[in-house]
Amino acid sequence: MPAYNYKAVDKYGKFISGFTKADSEAALSAKFKQNGYTIISIADARERKPLSKFEIFRGVRFADLNLFTRQFYILQKAGIPLKSALYTLIEQTTSKVLRQAIIGIAEDIEQGLSLSAAMGKYPKIFNELYINMIKAGETAGTLKANLERLMTIGEDEERIRFRIKSATRYPIIVIVAVLIAFTILTTAIIPRFANLYAKFKVNLPLPTVILLGINYAITKFWWLTLIILGIVIFLFYKFINTKKGRWWWDGFKLKVPIFGPLIMKLIMSRFTRIISVLMESGVPILDILDLGRKGAGNVVIEKVISDIKNNVTEGKGMAEPMRSSGMFPALVSQMVAVGEETGKISELLLHVSDYYNMEIDYTVNNMVTLIEPLLILILGSGILFMALGVFLPIWNLMSLFRK
Repeated sequence: MPAYNYKAVDKYGKFISGFTKADSEAALSAKFKQNGYTIISIADARERKPLSKFEIFRGVRFADLNLFTRQFYILQKAGIPLKSALYTLIEQTTSKVLRQAIIGIAEDIEQGLSLSAAMGKYPKIFNELYINMIKAGETAGTLKANLERLMTIGEDEERIRFRIKSATRYPIIVIVAVLIAFTILTTAIIPRFANLYAKFKVNLPLPTVILLGINYAITKFWWLTLIILGIVIFLFYKFINTKKGRWWWDGFKLKVPIFGPLIMKLIMSRFTRIISVLMESGVPILDILDLGRKGAGNVVIEKVISDIKNNVTEGKGMAEPMRSSGMFPALVSQMVAVGEETGKISELLLHVSDYYNMEIDYTVNNMVTLIEPLLILILGSGILFMALGVFLPIWNLMSLFRK
């Protein structure tokens, strides 16, 4: 079926444009006139190839999805029909994968599928939270409000990610610079000193021997070094993807100084916001806890949320298992307890999420200050080791010359 780009005006003078398929230009023009639109232009569009099997399971950038959600919300707020809004978004989206997914969604809707069911075909683009929010909006007639909530959640997470990247950029640059200096030292400078030391038959100190050993491994057996490094990374990746390994790795991440508390705050902020938003959207509490568990991204926290769900299934509240787990801060469990008593749990949890966002901002703003002592210790140790490797033999040679 041919594809067309169109521009039209409705009876109120509102301009619309987009992409659609029709049997012919005449058929498309007749369809628009029947619906009360005045055609401005219709032009042939290049046939868009369907997503390959690889692309279907490929995600899109977080920023692209957030922009799609914001534009979709604005179009719905403006009263643009669902299909027209999707066809407009096809032309506005720069991501190839997302564009093709929107085309597929629009075509599925034309064939009678719901928006949530059509989006469910692209799990790498639209996660379970996104699809359930859309489904709840369709059921309750609050699609516009739920899109606004999804937009708020997405933009909040994007802002936090951007701030964390900005805060960690300086330490990463410093560490990379030291690694480059270490590589140059071991491959270009140390070998020249080694030739000088060999002429005088001086016993080399341990730091120099280690640096020479690293140089020998890099220059003579670089391929073996890469193979060993690759095997170690592969085995570690396989280990952390086992049940036992994932449990150890996620528990370890929560205990890492500076970053562990930050990860916990991120999880708490996301978990409380998801519960609050989904409760307001009318999603059943057991489904909410399932989505909160899957969105935690940490099996240790997931286990606690599963216990909370079991408690709720038995007709009990959420506050007690939160308190007894020891994983949730007192603030969260207390707010949940008050919310259960007053019936305002979603409102209180939204305040908790905002509180954690402020805590995250404070931690991120001071991250460089918090990391500096550890960074200075690591860099100082590395520089001291390299200096000893270079200068200790020189001092030994000076002692030999004095004799």
